[in-house]
Amino acid sequence: MSVEQPLWRALTVYRVLTLLYALGLCVYSYDDYDHPLGAVVYMAVLTLWTALTFRMVCSAERCTRRFLVGDLGIAVAGILLTPLVDNHDRIADGTPTLPSIWTMGAVLGFAIKGGWRWGAWASAVVCAANVIERGRFAQDTIHMLMLVWVASVAIGYVVEVARASERTLARALRIEAATRERERLARDIHDSVLQVLAMVQRRGAEIGGEAAELGRMAGEQEVALRTLVSTGLVTPPRGADGAGGPDTAPDLGGLPDASGASAPPCPPGPERSDGGPCDLRALLAPHAGSRVTFSEPGAPVLLPAGVAGELAAAVGAALDNVRVHAGEDASAWILLEDEPDAVMVTVRDDGPGIPEGRLADAEAEGRLGVALSIRGRLRDLGGTAEWISAPGQGTEVELTVPKASAKKAKQKGEAAR
Repeated sequence: MSVEQPLWRALTVYRVLTLLYALGLCVYSYDDYDHPLGAVVYMAVLTLWTALTFRMVCSAERCTRRFLVGDLGIAVAGILLTPLVDNHDRIADGTPTLPSIWTMGAVLGFAIKGGWRWGAWASAVVCAANVIERGRFAQDTIHMLMLVWVASVAIGYVVEVARASERTLARALRIEAATRERERLARDIHDSVLQVLAMVQRRGAEIGGEAAELGRMAGEQEVALRTLVSTGLVTPPRGADGAGGPDTAPDLGGLPDASGASAPPCPPGPERSDGGPCDLRALLAPHAGSRVTFSEPGAPVLLPAGVAGELAAAVGAALDNVRVHAGEDASAWILLEDEPDAVMVTVRDDGPGIPEGRLADAEAEGRLGVALSIRGRLRDLGGTAEWISAPGQGTEVELTVPKASAKKAKQKGEAAR
């Protein structure tokens, strides 16, 4: 709903109430008019006009410029008709005009439709008509006209500000949605295409000959694609947990294992289609091997399928970092903990550790392993990713997803479907 829609509804109510007020004044002053029949005819026209145009002021689309001009014409006609039906003594004493405060509704229509400039011009027309009706600049007339002018200009300005704010909010929401989609695509590309290109480059250099040339071309494409992915992305904010935290993000990330296979985001079955609970242990177990030790609770660790898949993908990215930066012979340990209010996965290795400032430099170079594949995933899940590392003492990555955030992510996914 537009931010100005409540103003149109209020104007609709205002026109009806002020019409009743004007009719009451006409009845009350009927015997004081010099030509009461003329006043009755005008009030009948005003009532019929208000009734026929009731829906015209319900929205900006219905309230056309032609209608506004006609509405203001009815009000001005009533003001100028007042000296013809009322006596001059009553007019000199400040007796209300025939349309009375109904006129303000016509002016407000201009202000809401076109902003403060339209409101100012409509107020000027009403002011001129009132001066002509009184025949002079009376003090009470000036006070009343200034009130009309200030009110219309103020409301018109508020409407303009509200419209600008609405446009800014809509643009910000579009940018946020586009940024999140780019980050999601960048994570997928990093987890698949970039790692394949990096492997081709590495294996080509090892084999030599024509394979080396193929590896060189793959490396060039990997750099170009990485630059394309990183261009235009909003750098994820560095929270207290991960400020300067490792971008062990493998630029030349290896594949999960020598054969290139990796664990699927979620096991096939109904859990994947309906977003139901998924046992995180089943997603992390395939990572276990001769160099990777997996420790899990004795009971299932249930999370919504989408949340479990993203968390498992982040663990896979962390293990990729171990293989690339700590070497194929490095050992890693995965610890899955099911806390009352959160699920925590810790990935630890016995590699050389991360030099201070290395991750910030990697992110600035467009190496998005940590920025998107790990930290970005956890941020989208409402969780945190923390790195603990010291040169020569290995690296430990703690991935935490609050269960309350997991439930919200599940509800958001269901609402999207």
